[in-house]
Amino acid sequence: MSNILLNVNGIEVIYNHVILVLKGVSLQVPEGGVVAILGGNGAGKTTTLRAVSNLLAGERGEVTKGSIELRGERIEKLSTSEMVNRGVIQVMEGRHCFAHLSIEDNLMTGAYTRKDGKAAIAQTLEKVYNYFPRLKTRRTSQAAYTSGGEQQMCAIGRALMANPKMVLLDEPSMGLAPQIVEEVFEIVKDLNQREKVTFLLAEQNTNMALRYADHGYILESGRIVMEGAAKDLRENEDVKEFYLGMGGGDRKSFRDVKSYKRRKRWLS
Repeated sequence: MSNILLNVNGIEVIYNHVILVLKGVSLQVPEGGVVAILGGNGAGKTTTLRAVSNLLAGERGEVTKGSIELRGERIEKLSTSEMVNRGVIQVMEGRHCFAHLSIEDNLMTGAYTRKDGKAAIAQTLEKVYNYFPRLKTRRTSQAAYTSGGEQQMCAIGRALMANPKMVLLDEPSMGLAPQIVEEVFEIVKDLNQREKVTFLLAEQNTNMALRYADHGYILESGRIVMEGAAKDLRENEDVKEFYLGMGGGDRKSFRDVKSYKRRKRWLS
């Protein structure tokens, strides 16, 4: 088993002191792995990522139970900039680019915490352009006038400018055309294999995520209802029915079906 980079242990997250969003969520991300958090809208995927990157306070949320450790160090109290210094960068959902800045200026904002000099930063920029040739051709364009796919690439490229050890990627496929989604995931795979960047991604597109991840966790209503190696989840009948769109009829919740199946077994 490779080293565990991130260990989330039984966390609860409450918003506005009253709304319980995550209920005892535990997950592990091995160094150099690609781990997917899957589930429908409102399952708690984004909240899980924000708990890890310490972005909950801005949303009036807090981790009230459990622990989050990066390389064995508790990180719940660290500021976002301290997280960046430890190599953890979040790419928010919805492709947050600075609309009025050029693509290249957007990318350069990702390097603002670096202290290794201009030459090293220029080298990283060149590397980002190798991964995203389209960004190179659009580098002087204002971000506001680029496509959704280009903005998503820009958001990931900006994260790479910080030389991250681990990228938290929130809904990378949201609102993108299928072939662009594939392109983005291929780049994630490349970065993982060549640059050894670890990824934790939250994704509604279960089919795509399970093709590229090593391991998956399925969240429903703030709880993990299933986890396993991505290839096992892809072949699991319940997952096929619920999340890969291969089942028929009125689908209730995944957990209802599991308990219904259990009841059926008891009764038969």
